[in-house]
Amino acid sequence: MAQIHTVSVVIADDHEIIRTAIESLLTSLTSEKSTSFQVAALAENGLEALAAVKAHQPDLIFLDISMPLVSGAEIIHDIRRWSPDSRIVVFTGINAPGLLASIVESGVEGLFSKGSPVDQMRDKLPLILQGGRYVAPEFLELIQQGQQVTALTDRERQVLNKIVAGKTNKEIAEELFISPKTVDKHRTSLMNKLEVHSVAQLLARSLKDGLIDVNGV
Repeated sequence: MAQIHTVSVVIADDHEIIRTAIESLLTSLTSEKSTSFQVAALAENGLEALAAVKAHQPDLIFLDISMPLVSGAEIIHDIRRWSPDSRIVVFTGINAPGLLASIVESGVEGLFSKGSPVDQMRDKLPLILQGGRYVAPEFLELIQQGQQVTALTDRERQVLNKIVAGKTNKEIAEELFISPKTVDKHRTSLMNKLEVHSVAQLLARSLKDGLIDVNGV
């Protein structure tokens, strides 16, 4: 008899119907294959997701990056810090090329549209668990068609989101555990890279290029 491989899972999405649908999919896959999926935790916002990741160090994380409290590329960065070996599968309804590109650049193992057919996940999940990566074709097309976006570091993206949220340099420094001087350097770097001269221009360029999640602004 083939040995059953158990995969621990955290599902993070602020919509109950999505969490339930993913659970049902994993249940059906468990019955069909030699892999057993065990859901260790469900999370409905970013803080709950990070707490679940810290507590369970799951093999697999299904993640919506547009959740309340913590979202966007920032939550991917934090998950990597707390559980570097977890495989991250992002489900999203966003279509901003810049933001999609940043998700791919973050190194997630899977990127699926919430409008993708269920069979797409059934087919590609084994690949992801075996160390492969998969990005839905519709997202690849959007990224390719989108405007070329200047590469930002993870820290610059964190600072950008906090600037857009109206935080001062001092507040950003306290939240990211860095000095106000370092925040100012990141702010200057952002302005230079994006070729803007004010916070208003920075917001406009960020929205245009999809560098931030409009739901979090």
